[in-house]
Parts: sequence; C-alpha cells; structure tokens
Amino acid sequence: MRAVIQRVGRTSLRVDGNLISEIEKGLAVYLGVAPEDSEKNAAAMAKKIVSLRIFEDENGKMNLSVRDIGGEILLISQFTLYADSSHGNRPSFIGAARPEHAEPLYKEVAKEIAQAGISVQTGVFGADMKIEQYNDGPVTILYEC
Repeated sequence: MRAVIQRVGRTSLRVDGNLISEIEKGLAVYLGVAPEDSEKNAAAMAKKIVSLRIFEDENGKMNLSVRDIGGEILLISQFTLYADSSHGNRPSFIGAARPEHAEPLYKEVAKEIAQAGISVQTGVFGADMKIEQYNDGPVTILYEC
C-alpha cells in the first residue's frame, strides 16, 4: 500500500461537476493498493496517517498530528501510484491491485481512520475525479506499508 500524504487547507473533490467531498484543514491522502495488500496493511496505513506529526505547534515545529489540530482527511483512491514508467514513455499499471481487491481495502482505510475519531471524506473509487487542493507548506510525505 502506498500513500502520498499532503498537508492542506481547503480541499474539494468533484465528479461530473458535482461536489462529492470537501475538507477545510487537514490531509489530502492519495492511496494506492497493491495485489498483495491486506486488511493488515489497511490498518497500518490508517494508523500512520492519523499519527503522522506534520502540523506545526506553537513553536513552529512539525510536532502535531491531524488529530491534534482537529483536522480532517480527504482520502482519494489513486492506482497510478503503482505506475511503472521504467520502460518506454507509457506507464504500466500492472503493479496496482485490481478494483475488486483494491476498493474494499480503500474503504477499510477510511473506516479505520473514522474509528480513530478523525473526520474522513472520500472520493468515488474508479471515477474521473477533479480535485482542487490548497497545499499548506507545502508538506508532502510518501509512505508505504
């Protein structure tokens, strides 16, 4: 499982021009699932996302988590995180899990985040999503488990 975790201000996600999800302050998380991933990976990913201390404290040090600041998470499915562009110019996505395996694990990560007490919004799995994102920092963390 791979994630690109970005500290954001107001962020919104639309499908076919319709507003699907929106958060004010927190994390935009782009999540990719591999064929070998399991619920164990989903739980570990959710734990890392909610615990990552990448928000500034009163001293300007990155010492606070999304929970500490009362932030929200926008979780976005992103199979292209498993793109292989090492041969030629057209990426291969064979490293990404098939939708029937990936979608339940994506939903499991969202469920685990919610169970941790964090407000989590999601995209529409497999849809052509348009994301308007206001990066804060910018702070971008890559994480794999």
